[in-house]
Amino acid sequence: MSKGQIESLSDRRPVGMRWSRYCALTGLTRTGHYYKRKGESDENKDMMRMMDEYYQSPPTAGVMTMTSMLRMHGYAANPKSVRRLLRKMRMHAVYPLRKLSKPGNAEYVHPYILRGLPIVRRNQVWSTDISYIPMEKWFMYLYAIIDVYSRYIVGWSLSSTLEGSNCTEQLEECFSRHGRPEIVNSDQWSQYTSPAWVNALKSVGIAISMDGRGRCKDNIWIERFWRTIKQEYVHRYPKATVSRLRAGIGSFIAFYNDERPHQSLGDVITPAKMYLPAGLQRGGHYAILASILRGQLKNNIVKLSIYEE
Repeated sequence: MSKGQIESLSDRRPVGMRWSRYCALTGLTRTGHYYKRKGESDENKDMMRMMDEYYQSPPTAGVMTMTSMLRMHGYAANPKSVRRLLRKMRMHAVYPLRKLSKPGNAEYVHPYILRGLPIVRRNQVWSTDISYIPMEKWFMYLYAIIDVYSRYIVGWSLSSTLEGSNCTEQLEECFSRHGRPEIVNSDQWSQYTSPAWVNALKSVGIAISMDGRGRCKDNIWIERFWRTIKQEYVHRYPKATVSRLRAGIGSFIAFYNDERPHQSLGDVITPAKMYLPAGLQRGGHYAILASILRGQLKNNIVKLSIYEE
């Protein structure tokens, strides 16, 4: 049980139970219970936002290049702090790594099985990943799952943590809404090489595929979506609150699915036309969100009353 899950149980602590007893039962130390993370400073948040924008153009920039870039802009950056922030943002430079053939944990790391595979139908292959999303004063992590054949975003969620449970919960929600795919592809980060993730797929007969180490193009479909949403929305319209960010991302993904033609599909075809049955294309809630996005991109205004959580 993670610390976040243990802390969520504190609201249900029986009346009169001492905190020492509660900590003993949950296995959490009293010091750990009262500890509050300090969080990143405003300067670090600004540096993270700048590195995220810089990474979208040349993804080959590593620690030393990012450090030099930040120093050019007047930040007192050093390689140690830049490396820590890049790891927190789940970003790494694209370049050949040493020992690419070195095996990982054989129990949970799976081979990449999509090379040369014809992808010819919806729900044949899903691709999933996590990306850092900057805000005005903070940052969040965006989880997304894309149908490779249609480029349709079948599910997404925002979180302030990188808990593995976020991935499995999102996966179950996508199953209930869109059915089950034949294959799910991901990277080899700890969220996807955990027993919970592997068992959630194997228990329902879904084949598991994972990117090779240092091969970001193995998951190019979701990586291309990260570039699109960051260039066309996140960096252009930074948000101050999580509710506004969640509403804005929801409207953009609705626009991406229902209104925005995808070059890989053809000039006049949207992901929704390729993925959804004819009776569910356009109209309803998706069309409302897409129309809101068009107004937002024009006026830079979000009408939260319609879809704010």
